[in-house]
Amino acid sequence: MQSTSNSKLTNPKILQKDLALLHELRTNARTSLTKMSKKTRIPISTLYDRLRAHEGLLIKKHTTLLDFEKLGYQARVHILLKVPSSKRQSLESHLNFHESVNSLFRLANGFHFLAECIFSRISEVEPFIRSLEDDFEVFEYQTNYVVDDVKREGFFSAS
Repeated sequence: MQSTSNSKLTNPKILQKDLALLHELRTNARTSLTKMSKKTRIPISTLYDRLRAHEGLLIKKHTTLLDFEKLGYQARVHILLKVPSSKRQSLESHLNFHESVNSLFRLANGFHFLAECIFSRISEVEPFIRSLEDDFEVFEYQTNYVVDDVKREGFFSAS
């Protein structure tokens, strides 16, 4: 495994071979266990066992990063939201299941939620926000339109 500053921040209970496996997965999760074994010098059987042991614990989800623009979704926006405490649970539930919400984060110190939303057109954003204002008493929001990914999902990987 390449030495990175990330290895200094790890949980001491996590073994070095676990870190090597996780680093390789973050770099390219489609790499075969055979290639990972050669690169990390860890037996395939050990890699397989460690991978299974960490699924659902350290490994939350295997996923694919998409180019939404090439799929016809031209607007990606990060929306920061402040709502009364009485509406937070219902707003979180609504956003969690809304088809346009790609990622949702609960925040501290200021805004209560950050929602990354994907829309076909920019003109769909304002009606979406208006519906949130009406249904959940949003008293402050801020929109930030994403122009381009400069770096995405790079922590603990070689890229």
